[in-house]
Amino acid sequence: MLNGLIAYLDSVKSRDPAARSRWEVLLYPGAWALMFHRVAHWLYGGRLFFLARFVNHFSRMLTSIDIHPGARIGARFFIDHGFTVIGETAEIGDDVTIYQNVTLGGTNPSTGVGGKRHPTLSSGVVIGSGAQILGPIIVGENAKVGANAVVTHDVVPGATMVGIPAKAVPVDTVHYSPGFVPYGTPCGEDCDPARARLIELEDQIDALRQEIAALKSRRSETPKVKSA
Repeated sequence: MLNGLIAYLDSVKSRDPAARSRWEVLLYPGAWALMFHRVAHWLYGGRLFFLARFVNHFSRMLTSIDIHPGARIGARFFIDHGFTVIGETAEIGDDVTIYQNVTLGGTNPSTGVGGKRHPTLSSGVVIGSGAQILGPIIVGENAKVGANAVVTHDVVPGATMVGIPAKAVPVDTVHYSPGFVPYGTPCGEDCDPARARLIELEDQIDALRQEIAALKSRRSETPKVKSA
């Protein structure tokens, strides 16, 4: 158990440059929220639903992080800062990072349909601050969701999603930001779909200008035929 705790603290420290020591990580609300969730989930699995909810509510008051006792969470899960909501049927893999104000939300409860209602985050996923992941969708391994994005469809492994509704960036983000990407947002303006489209249009305009200049040059060089 001690080795597992040390591995968790080291994993958080590697993702947060503000952490100067393992002791400091122990003060993080995300670490406390995960600890309380492990207890609440154990009670939930034993069908002690009221006690599970009690632990959940106490944790939410203490950390400002609301994780339903039914959510399934893998190893080395890190919530940086807080104010995050994770629904009952959410599933989270190993080494997932979530920043503040994120919601793993469910489908419309007014339909009365139970079952899987919340997202599944595969291992290595990074969710930026303010992002909303909605419905029983799957976010593939090592995918990244940028800040304030709204994701309502499955995300392929390794993709980076930005915007409302979220769309994959049109370039390879590994070229700009290899390794762990804080907040799920790649570095480099070319990763912004609007910026990439603007660059594409500017290139097309430059090509047209060059063609027009070449046509004008050939026209001026053509000798004029004198009339009889």
